Amino acid sequence: MTRSTATFAALTLAAVATLTACSAEAASESKPESKPTPSSSSPSAKSSPSSDLPKSRIPPKPTGAARAAYLDAIGKVDRTLIVDADKAIDAGRNQCNALDGGARNVDYFAAQRFGNDAHPLTDAQGKLLNAALRATLCPK
Repeated sequence: MTRSTATFAALTLAAVATLTACSAEAASESKPESKPTPSSSSPSAKSSPSSDLPKSRIPPKPTGAARAAYLDAIGKVDRTLIVDADKAIDAGRNQCNALDGGARNVDYFAAQRFGNDAHPLTDAQGKLLNAALRATLCPK
């Protein structure tokens, strides 16, 4: 066997050994550990797992007069925004989540959320949209 063949064989053997070791570690990590079941008197048993998750700040879809008021308010910013009312409502509901969740640059994100490449909006329009949202869909 030549020296380069021996070197290649040694490197191959080392690579296989490394992969086998990683594979064995991954297999041992994927096995669930048995954890004690909390008793009914423990505080963690009384709280549900979802109570640790942040609450959604997305308002329900508006209907009737509330829907009309919302669409009218954002239509005053730009009439093309209400061509697809369902899309405008979804964008508004998601923007409410950003407004109520403490997001930064909310005017910019409103412009991005309601605009598109064919019809981009400015941050100033985003600010007007946020005002319309606060007046209708997600008041403080």
